[in-house]
Amino acid sequence: MKNLISIQQKIVPEIIELLEKRYTILRTIYFNQPLGRRTLADLTGTGERIVRAEVNFLKGQGLVIIDQSGMTVTNEGEEIIDSLKDFIREIKGLSFIEDTIKSGLGFKKVIVVPGNADEDKDVIKEMGRAGALYVKGIIKDNDIIAVTGGTSVNELVKGMPQGMNKSNLLVVPARGGMGRLVEIQASTLAQRLAEKLGAGYKLLHVPDVMSKATFETIINEPSIKDIIESIQNANLLIHGIGRTDEMAKRRGLSDKEFEELTEKGAVGEAFGYYFDKDGNIVGKASTIGLNFENVKNIDNIVAIAGGSGKAIAISAAKSFNKNCILVTDEGAAKEIVKLIHRK
Repeated sequence: MKNLISIQQKIVPEIIELLEKRYTILRTIYFNQPLGRRTLADLTGTGERIVRAEVNFLKGQGLVIIDQSGMTVTNEGEEIIDSLKDFIREIKGLSFIEDTIKSGLGFKKVIVVPGNADEDKDVIKEMGRAGALYVKGIIKDNDIIAVTGGTSVNELVKGMPQGMNKSNLLVVPARGGMGRLVEIQASTLAQRLAEKLGAGYKLLHVPDVMSKATFETIINEPSIKDIIESIQNANLLIHGIGRTDEMAKRRGLSDKEFEELTEKGAVGEAFGYYFDKDGNIVGKASTIGLNFENVKNIDNIVAIAGGSGKAIAISAAKSFNKNCILVTDEGAAKEIVKLIHRK
């Protein structure tokens, strides 16, 4: 197939461009259905006249239905989207990019989806589906699954199919609560994932950031001790990766604390630890949950983050465990490759 794609790109490149455009339009409708033409034009950055023509074509092929509520993708359309994934990946050379990042940063596996989440919000949904598919394939009986909060992890949980033919599963939050958005906090996502998998769950109703005195008081509570033990025995971790500036804001750090992290070279954050561009730990939040020693010994870790703006953060929070899998997007992946080549 690679040879055929190479020939097509040289002889009839306009066919490849048209295929990518129609794939993007079809995928955008699928993730946002029912959808109106004007909204579709805004989401894809395409003129309404072009959108109208392309949608009419897709409708004529039986891939899209248009009614009073808007446009929706048919079952055949969904099959086309799934069938085109591998073809689009080959067109964009994503397999080569995955191998480059895997060897350059030491991940066990790298999964890159097309697009850039910083430019197209639907890309993060595609990342979530890809991450969910991988996680579903590695879950075993008796697993303890720890999850952090965040938008990317939220999309992975949403993308997880309902039901799991595994027994004695337990889902726990890897950290306490952080920020005001309850729907993407670790405990909320742990409960939702458990419901999807038909698993048991435990919740950690404490803030992710607290004073040292509060930390020492809470950590000795019997109920807290019980869930901490479960968290520290997790053998599957799903976590996001954030930029230092974004995470400092979410954690409510003072200007002085943020300046101290910046002076130490912090560019990325994962599960309460801040990393410099070389992957060294330069800061740690006083939080209850997984610590770095726990994480190093976990059987399977799935890190999910995307968008070109997060490339340096992802590179900083690189594999600290030989069993770590990265799920990201094309935008971040291409920037990470540039960072690898600069070293």
